[in-house]
Amino acid sequence: MSLTKSERAIVTSIWDKMSVQADAIGTETLERLFSSYLQTKTYFPHFDLHPGSPQLRAHGLKVVAALGDAVKSIDNIPGALARLSELHAYILRVDPVNFKLLSHCLLVTLAARFPADFTAEVHAAWDKFLSIVSSVLTEKYR
Repeated sequence: MSLTKSERAIVTSIWDKMSVQADAIGTETLERLFSSYLQTKTYFPHFDLHPGSPQLRAHGLKVVAALGDAVKSIDNIPGALARLSELHAYILRVDPVNFKLLSHCLLVTLAARFPADFTAEVHAAWDKFLSIVSSVLTEKYR
C-alpha cells in the first residue's frame, strides 16, 4: 500500500497545521487512548497518566514527533521508523493492535481540532497514512 500524490499532499497539509500544536495534539490523543482503551495503560505503569501530566505531555510529543519523521520521509516511512519499530517489537513488546487504537484516537483528535479541514478525503488519506505507519511499526513482529 502506498499513498498517491494527492494523499501525500493532504497528509503534508494537515501535518503543517498539527505540527504547531504537537504537544497539545499528542497529549489529547494519549488521553483519549488511555480513557477509551484502558488496557493500553499497562505499558506505562511508571507514568502519571492523569490528564495533562508532564509525562503524558512528553510522551505525546514523542508520538507526534515520530509521525513528523514519517511525514518528512513520506517516500521512505520504513527507513524513518526502523529504530522505533525495533524498540516497540523487541524491547517494549507492545501488542501490535495498540498502534491501530492509537491511530483511531489520533484521527478523532484531528477531527475535533480541525473540523473544517477534516473532510472525508482528509480522513481517508490520514487513515491510509496511519495504516502504513502502523504496518511499519509492526513489521518486526513477523
